[in-house]
Amino acid sequence: MSEVDLHMGQRRPAPASSHRIWSGSRPASARQVLSRVSGAARPRRWQEKLAWAMTPPLVRAVGKVAWQMRVDLGEGFPDPPFVLAANHHSFLDPFIIGAIVRDEVRFLALEDLFGNYRWVDSALRAYGVIPLRRGVVPLGPVRAALAHLSSDGVVGLFPEGTRHWAFDPARTRPGAAWLATRAAVPLVPVALVGTERVLGVDNRLHAGRVRVTVGPPLRGDGLDRHSVADLHSRWAVWVASAVDG
Repeated sequence: MSEVDLHMGQRRPAPASSHRIWSGSRPASARQVLSRVSGAARPRRWQEKLAWAMTPPLVRAVGKVAWQMRVDLGEGFPDPPFVLAANHHSFLDPFIIGAIVRDEVRFLALEDLFGNYRWVDSALRAYGVIPLRRGVVPLGPVRAALAHLSSDGVVGLFPEGTRHWAFDPARTRPGAAWLATRAAVPLVPVALVGTERVLGVDNRLHAGRVRVTVGPPLRGDGLDRHSVADLHSRWAVWVASAVDG
């Protein structure tokens, strides 16, 4: 899975009124903010309903038996909507995350993720993945993500941009923090350990153990670049600590 940088510095800024999420001293609700910046969420397809009914229990069962998967939910996930961001080692990562969230997660992914494995292609389409074209400003995908959040959904991103053997904060981009800040919803960090050994960048299955840790919901303090950068930094610090822990 991959992410592009959603903080589009080259674009001409929108009018100030379209970016304001506070009225006076009281913050607007997430639903009020999202209704102003997104269209209606597209209806769920029957394939997505079937995939989300069948795949998470299957992944949990396989994870427990084959990977001795341990999950630390911490204080648990907040009520949707929220943005979820994790480190990225394996094609298995989105399916494992989907299995523990228990809410439908729409991931943002580059189109070149497709075409590697037929089963991955079918599963990603059934999961309702929002595709991104490399090198193109992702206006359509951003609107789709905001629309899903506006219908009390969960959006997932992998800020490293592609799979790696090890997590390196220097490789990450602030797209997840930007999206969470823009939508006025929490950013939930998730740390994955062991999926690089089970099915890593070598695209080969191996025996191994998987550990998943969910962090506390993080919130931004504003819409400016400094606030987005600060939120992204807090996410990266938490993930690095959880991966090494």
